[in-house]
Amino acid sequence: MSYTQRILDQIIAQNSTQPEFCQAAREILASLADFVDANPRYEAEAVLERLVEPERAIIFRVPWVDDAGRVQVNRGYRVQYNSALGPYKGGIRFHPSVNLSTVKFLGFEQTLKNALTGMPLGGGKGGSDFDPKGKSDREVMAFCQSFMNELHRHLGTDTDVPAGDIGVGARAVGYMFGQQKRLTNNTSGVFTGKSPAYGGSLARKEATGFGLVYLMNEMLAAHGANFTGKRVVVSGSGNVAIYAAEKAMEYGALVVAMSDSAGYIYDENGVDLALVKQIKEVERARISEYAKRRPGSVYTAGSGDNPNLFCRGIWTIKCDIALPCALQNELDAEDAVILAKNGCIAVGEGANMPCTLEAVDAFHQAGVLFAPAKAANAGGVATSALEMTQNSMRMSWTFAEVDEKLREIMIGIFANIASAAKKAGCEGNYVVGANIAGFIRVAEAMIAQGVI
Repeated sequence: MSYTQRILDQIIAQNSTQPEFCQAAREILASLADFVDANPRYEAEAVLERLVEPERAIIFRVPWVDDAGRVQVNRGYRVQYNSALGPYKGGIRFHPSVNLSTVKFLGFEQTLKNALTGMPLGGGKGGSDFDPKGKSDREVMAFCQSFMNELHRHLGTDTDVPAGDIGVGARAVGYMFGQQKRLTNNTSGVFTGKSPAYGGSLARKEATGFGLVYLMNEMLAAHGANFTGKRVVVSGSGNVAIYAAEKAMEYGALVVAMSDSAGYIYDENGVDLALVKQIKEVERARISEYAKRRPGSVYTAGSGDNPNLFCRGIWTIKCDIALPCALQNELDAEDAVILAKNGCIAVGEGANMPCTLEAVDAFHQAGVLFAPAKAANAGGVATSALEMTQNSMRMSWTFAEVDEKLREIMIGIFANIASAAKKAGCEGNYVVGANIAGFIRVAEAMIAQGVI
């Protein structure tokens, strides 16, 4: 039995109740198998055994009082996955689906993603099963302050620097940063994704979506294509989806569909992004409002039974490019086959692991270009690193300066993963390229630092 297969079997046996983590492990280790098994020094140094185990997993209760005066209790998590390259870096997610398996898979992916940026960042992830939807500002503040009462002791600018993620935007980051400052008497930039009013970086909100399209544009160009005139379907309607749609439109694409956790909209004439921003960013309302205000558009309600399946129907819409930007496992093999049959030429993961393993296989078999999340959505953490730099320098860069640095980073990531795939004999397989390129950087740092 090969080294990678033995470790994968061990992971699955030890984590059988953590399906998301096991899925991520299968995807990563399967694509690393040939490379790792051809380099016995990794087995001699037990690199995989150390890589797959997080350095630390923190689980804690989060009690808070709602507007009716009732005490509520949620569960909080922070997985500090790997610090070989630098302080733990990764977002905090507030969503009912959050559990230890989710946070571990995100931390594992984040470790390799951060390595791909070329910046000195380790990997981590955190969150809670708290659902901010429908909560008042006071309730969100009460939860965030209680959450930080425990988490603050594990953070630091050279230890662990969180950011936002699903359910955690500027409002929640502000509340958490404020409580961290209050508890530690320290104003250092221990959070990224802050408002520019108190140390945040311009272009951070747009970064993941913009970065996705920058990398997709490079991938398309490498295969003689571009966004101009292409029909694009984007799942989700948070920051990633909105700003991926915006940049795709700037590149000449026609975005025809978007979604949220209740359903999706289809607008044959092209989505009115200003209206989407008004509904989602200002009013914090459902995407269904779009169809009420935009003549000719259609809204379709999702199943609502499973938070991972809310936008499944969106993938039946004919498109040239699909950008899943909502949640893990939102696009399965059946969806992938439909997209390919409808003429889709490229898929870019804006969310973390939005495509199942079977869907990725289906895309590869159909010859659909596929950009995996750990490369395609690295723009957010890359810009977080730029925010950390600005905080350390006590200065701010313009939007254009940050955006150009982001674009250069994403171009570099694509070049890196394309080169790694080619050297591995898998030219055009950017899943293999991303995993090998990220792994090499982390593994070599781990070996250099000894057994710790």
